[in-house]
Amino acid sequence: MIQPPDYVLGIQPYVPGKPLEELERELGITNSIKLASNENPVGPSPAAVRALQGAYSDINRYPDGAGYYLKQALASKLGVTEDELILGNGSNELLDIAVRTFMRAGDAAIMAVPSFVVYAMAVQSVGGRSVQVPVKDFTHDLAAMADAITPETKMLFIANPNNPTGTINRKAEFKALMDRVTADMLVVLDEAYYEYVTDSDYADSMKYVQSDKNVLILRTFSKIYGLAGLRIGYGIGKKEILNNMNRIREPFNTNAMAQKAALAALGDDGHVKRSREVNEEGKKYLYKELGALGMQYIPTHANFIYMPVDDSMTIYNELLKKGVIIRPMGPKAIRVTIGLPEENFRFIDALRDVKVDSK
Repeated sequence: MIQPPDYVLGIQPYVPGKPLEELERELGITNSIKLASNENPVGPSPAAVRALQGAYSDINRYPDGAGYYLKQALASKLGVTEDELILGNGSNELLDIAVRTFMRAGDAAIMAVPSFVVYAMAVQSVGGRSVQVPVKDFTHDLAAMADAITPETKMLFIANPNNPTGTINRKAEFKALMDRVTADMLVVLDEAYYEYVTDSDYADSMKYVQSDKNVLILRTFSKIYGLAGLRIGYGIGKKEILNNMNRIREPFNTNAMAQKAALAALGDDGHVKRSREVNEEGKKYLYKELGALGMQYIPTHANFIYMPVDDSMTIYNELLKKGVIIRPMGPKAIRVTIGLPEENFRFIDALRDVKVDSK
């Protein structure tokens, strides 16, 4: 039987959660709530839903391979040119394309740990080497990441806000890192939760797009825009960087329905505002209740909360029996999505019953 290279065999496949209906069937429960995947509990923009309903008759046609109208709208909103934008099947596809474009076997990429697990998987898939720098106070240690740069370093990943810890990097520390980045490196800034951030000292990545540094900013319609099921995201960077990525990007990589829904959602500022407000209200409630339960939590700038615990799987399994699905993050931490008020109430009630001491 044909075998892939050893570095591919060494990749642990990403394990998605089971469908809600299947979990309920297996456990014999009903009315479960899913707080495991950082989805927007408000749902999609009504404008996006209307756009989808009006688009079914054209699905016999291939989508716009260049994403002309969506790129035009994004360019206007962001103050960039259409040549400085690239669309992807979620921002996840774009980080994979970036790795395949700019890394070769033996090259190194720097990333934080814990952070988004797909960075290391993408790097390993091309035979690259992941240099994992531990977080400091649950936040990317940008000074230590800069210290890890060597002549072999070709990429550096920063999740801001970080998934799973919800922390952000600020302007001064980000500038200090960028001052040390070399001309033959690509800095990938994963800003999937960008729209949830309200801190004025949040690092301004856009100012570096036209600098002498190589920067790729990744954002998505999966989170605050509520279009996770349609898989569409975008990247912002220099024309030259994106032109090279387009050599690898597959034709028609973003489907027609996703493009239409994203275009409509982009214009619905009211939906974004409401989603952010629901998240802020839920965050305040959960902080209060978690504190009352004696649970340690990391203040978040995203739509989820990271909690160090003694035994994540015990908490996960006990909550699952009560129809509350969260995400264990290794043996000593859990991550819970901030839901609608009734979902947050139910999570706290279930957690109170579990009575598992936090770390």
